[in-house]
Amino acid sequence: MEYLWQHIAQVKECILDGVSVLGYLSWGPIDIVSSSSAEMSKRYGYIYVDLNDWGEGSGKRLKKDSFFWYAHVIETKGDAL
Repeated sequence: MEYLWQHIAQVKECILDGVSVLGYLSWGPIDIVSSSSAEMSKRYGYIYVDLNDWGEGSGKRLKKDSFFWYAHVIETKGDAL
């Protein structure tokens, strides 16, 4: 969540500085395979994917705590930062 928080906080600073921000798109909402290391164990998404580095698992998606935090930030238009 810290990574996402830092980026959104910077977007908010830009807006306060008068920059016309059209939107923000996070890198990977779901856990994805790392392109640099082919690892699944590096989990950056706010939706957990039940797969390991060898592709084993159910593939089921589960909302992480960061999902609910991010949803709250969106609902409050950034006031929750």
